[in-house]
Amino acid sequence: MTMTHAMPVTVAVARRTDPARTDEMVAWMRAGTALAEAFPGFLGAGWVRSAPGSGEWHMLYRFADHETLRRWEESPQRHWWLASAQGIVEHTRVERRTGIEGWFEPPREHVVEPVSAEPTVPPPSPPRWKQAVTIWLAFFPLSLTATLLTSSFIPGVPLAVRVLIMTLTLTPLMTYLVLPRITRALGWWLHGQRAPRRIPR
Repeated sequence: MTMTHAMPVTVAVARRTDPARTDEMVAWMRAGTALAEAFPGFLGAGWVRSAPGSGEWHMLYRFADHETLRRWEESPQRHWWLASAQGIVEHTRVERRTGIEGWFEPPREHVVEPVSAEPTVPPPSPPRWKQAVTIWLAFFPLSLTATLLTSSFIPGVPLAVRVLIMTLTLTPLMTYLVLPRITRALGWWLHGQRAPRRIPR
């Protein structure tokens, strides 16, 4: 449980406003980002429009863990900021992502989109079956190695204790070391792109 709360949390919020109030919307979102930046644990924010001239906006912000996110979301600064947009902005959907699935999201940096620039919608998460295959590719060799090692070095330990040791060891290895590397290496396949060319030396 402690490990889950230590993971970064990404919040995606869909909002709607009158396209004629685009300048006000951008100024309001910039103000919210500036307020969030002052809070410990803030990792970045950004926004895109669904299409040129659209009133649909998608805002993303990311905090280091649930606790730092909670402090921002319960802060007087955020309540004031949200209240300042009443009657102008409609909140339509909120989505949070943490844990292993977060490794399959494309990286998002703190980028401010110019009003005149044509926005791009972030690519969707890979299909579930590709995520499952990727997790299996990471988990199988780790699980096999851990089983062989525990069988060789602590054969007399009860099975339940051995499984406990394995899971306590493998979970952080999977989350912080193996999965980030394998998802980076297979990013082209996960998101349906061509394999990167290797330049011969």
